[in-house]
Amino acid sequence: MNRTLTLHDAVVAGIAVAAGLAAALVLRVILRWLAERARRTRWNGDDIIVDLLRTSVPWATVAAGVAAGAAALPLNHTVGHTVNQVLEVVVIFTVTLTVARVVGGLVHSVAQSRSGVAGSATIFVNITRIAVLAMGFLIVLQTLGISIAPLLTALGVGGLAIALALKDTLANLFAGVHILVSKTVQPGDYIRLSSGEEGYVVDINWRNTVVEQLAKNLVIIPNGKLAGTNMINFSRPEQKLSVTVQVGVAYDSDLEEVERITIEVAEGVMKDVTGAVPDHEPAVRFHTFGDSRIGFTVILGVGEFSDKYRIKHEFIKRLHQRYRAEGIRVPAPERTVSLVPPVPVSRAEQTARSGV
Repeated sequence: MNRTLTLHDAVVAGIAVAAGLAAALVLRVILRWLAERARRTRWNGDDIIVDLLRTSVPWATVAAGVAAGAAALPLNHTVGHTVNQVLEVVVIFTVTLTVARVVGGLVHSVAQSRSGVAGSATIFVNITRIAVLAMGFLIVLQTLGISIAPLLTALGVGGLAIALALKDTLANLFAGVHILVSKTVQPGDYIRLSSGEEGYVVDINWRNTVVEQLAKNLVIIPNGKLAGTNMINFSRPEQKLSVTVQVGVAYDSDLEEVERITIEVAEGVMKDVTGAVPDHEPAVRFHTFGDSRIGFTVILGVGEFSDKYRIKHEFIKRLHQRYRAEGIRVPAPERTVSLVPPVPVSRAEQTARSGV
């Protein structure tokens, strides 16, 4: 346009911008109300939809108001086109960030819901966010009229140099993806490495696997090392496992009665103690004629690895109390020591032995 800016043009543009801002505020209030209602439902999809709209829709409304106000002003073609492009970039950038955050949160919640304890696989979250942001960046370039073909070509040529420079990082990245895809280790699993470290897997990121020990210390293990080491996963193929307690009774004990009482105590522990498996059937297996006792093993069931300490603790206390009440002895090891008096040696023999 070549006409001069008038007061009417400025008033119309101001009204358009104000209307966009007012509409954004109203929509924000409505979407906040919808978000509170969505949290009360069991379906998580409405939470995701509302979360996506709460960020993108108000900004899109503001951009629409600014675009309408710019259209009411006597701008030339170049300025008008530039304003429209800037507004489009702002909307695309806002939508991209929102989608990256929502999709990353969705991946995080899915990974956390499949783990036995609080944990997540941030490697998938980061890859998802980077992919969404990269797509948004390419759309912005295309909107600005910049050809993305040379950029893709440059990335393809420079990919080899980047791969060589980040060889160890990429090795850990692919090792982490392989670990998760093969399901050998998942967030929430309790593992023990051949080097002795053990604990819950709380995170698998693009470089390291984070293991939290029962003492709340964190062990940081490179993904490549984790994929190439011997390891025991106590949560696979199922989280429930059996634990054993070694017990011994005196030789004069009635083994049938010992077995019956021990199983009764074990069944009580399975039903009463948190972390035990109520439907587990305890077993007693005699195995050794020891020096001072007959040894046997009691097999208990626990829900997960860290529960075994509490279960064994309660079982030993209750079994000891029950044995004392029933008169069953758990003898201490006994040793018979014979003291032989030394044979007297004459002075002549002592002198002969010393060679003096």
